[in-house]
Amino acid sequence: MRRFTAFSRALWSAALALCLQAGPARAQAGPPAVPDPQEWSRLTPQQQAQRRDEIQRRLQTATPAQRQAFREALRNRLQSLTPEQRERLVDATRERWNGLTPAQRESIAAERRARIQAMTPAERRALLRERRALLESMSPEERAAMREKLPLR
Repeated sequence: MRRFTAFSRALWSAALALCLQAGPARAQAGPPAVPDPQEWSRLTPQQQAQRRDEIQRRLQTATPAQRQAFREALRNRLQSLTPEQRERLVDATRERWNGLTPAQRESIAAERRARIQAMTPAERRALLRERRALLESMSPEERAAMREKLPLR
């Protein structure tokens, strides 16, 4: 398995968490295709939001097995990137984040909180297990670097 930087791990974790927010299955529609990270990074923020909403709607109607398949495909897609591709993706994401206004950042944080609150207890536990596994796979230096980037509570 390739080594991830602390920020790319956080990016991967956020992408995976986005997929975990899907609610209970209501129909048998198949899960959406996993987007290409390179194409995704070239989309405007509005296009990303529109595509993200579409993926979330599709995941809400998917079965638990289909949601799991989507998460695994997303994980595999991100892990298959070369270190240079991951770094470019991380840099583009960081650049876009730094270009947001404080109000936009707060809006994104509020949406994230709402998604997590809408999760079932089982989905929250799964998200927590994945976050813990991610942290356990990081070196002490990577964990320290990530801790330095986190805001104080």
